Amino acid sequence: MQSHESGSQPVRFHLPVAHMHSVFCAEDVQRKLGKLQDSEHEALRSTYARMLERGPQRFSVKPSGVPDMAHLYQTLPNFTEVLDDVKRHVALSQDSGAAMEITPLLLLGPPGIGKTHFAKKLAELLGTGMNLVPMSSMTAGWLLSGSSSQWKGAKPGKVFEALIDGDYANPVIVVDEMDKASADAQYDPLGALYSLLEHDTAQSFTDEFAEVSIDASQVIWITTANDERNIPKPILNRMNVFEVEAPSLEAARQIALQLYQSIRAEHAWGRHFSDAPQADVLDQLAEMPPREMRRALMTAFGNARLAGHETLGTVDLPKTSINRSTMGFLQ
Repeated sequence: MQSHESGSQPVRFHLPVAHMHSVFCAEDVQRKLGKLQDSEHEALRSTYARMLERGPQRFSVKPSGVPDMAHLYQTLPNFTEVLDDVKRHVALSQDSGAAMEITPLLLLGPPGIGKTHFAKKLAELLGTGMNLVPMSSMTAGWLLSGSSSQWKGAKPGKVFEALIDGDYANPVIVVDEMDKASADAQYDPLGALYSLLEHDTAQSFTDEFAEVSIDASQVIWITTANDERNIPKPILNRMNVFEVEAPSLEAARQIALQLYQSIRAEHAWGRHFSDAPQADVLDQLAEMPPREMRRALMTAFGNARLAGHETLGTVDLPKTSINRSTMGFLQ
């Protein structure tokens, strides 16, 4: 499947290697559980029991060599500088038996240019899982760090859940649209990041619900934002900041073609269609934000199948997408 995405030669992969890493101290959890009264804190009791049942060991993974990233440079041409940065960190990790360490990334740019898609592809490249934390939809400031077990409806935060319920000690956690986080006088929703984005302090991060120290130092952080002015300077200083622009017209056409080939390869019904759509279909798709291309292509595939077309034409694209104004690609 990956060779279809590159549109040329098959992609060479280095399988990930893993060692085990402890993300909490089981003895601490056992002591916390022993102090609870039988009739109180059922949710907290259940959380401690789940931690002990799963145990503290998680996979810490990294590629066994510097992977061939040509397919990512092709499918994500406006993320070249970010990919270069990731490649440098991966290369450094090969010289050590230690875990891979990537400086937290901030991707700045307008909505719809593929920032979240990039994070997903990076997680696939590194062989670890991905967890999305959408800050724009936060209903409370404790989404990252959990809320006190004394409150009604309290529960752990997303970082705790990713490490305790997941399989990896170094998952990719995406803090999406962090500039949209609405702070109030009682709680700073980004407050947890002051310690989580620092390697040393992240080693003993305490979720406010479980009140047990967990090691979040290996988490790979990717944050996205439209406007850095709403992000506190101390947090900005903890990250490598990349301004991601909309792709050029030719790059957008290439993204559309790669996406077409990827969708076609991923589905059995793809055999009914030609290797590429008509050229004017790519022109139309290039005017859309990358996040809308896939929806338009899926509709076009369905329309073409109903009409008996083997090659997608503009007539197969959804009319709403054709009539929509352009996203302002770069000349």
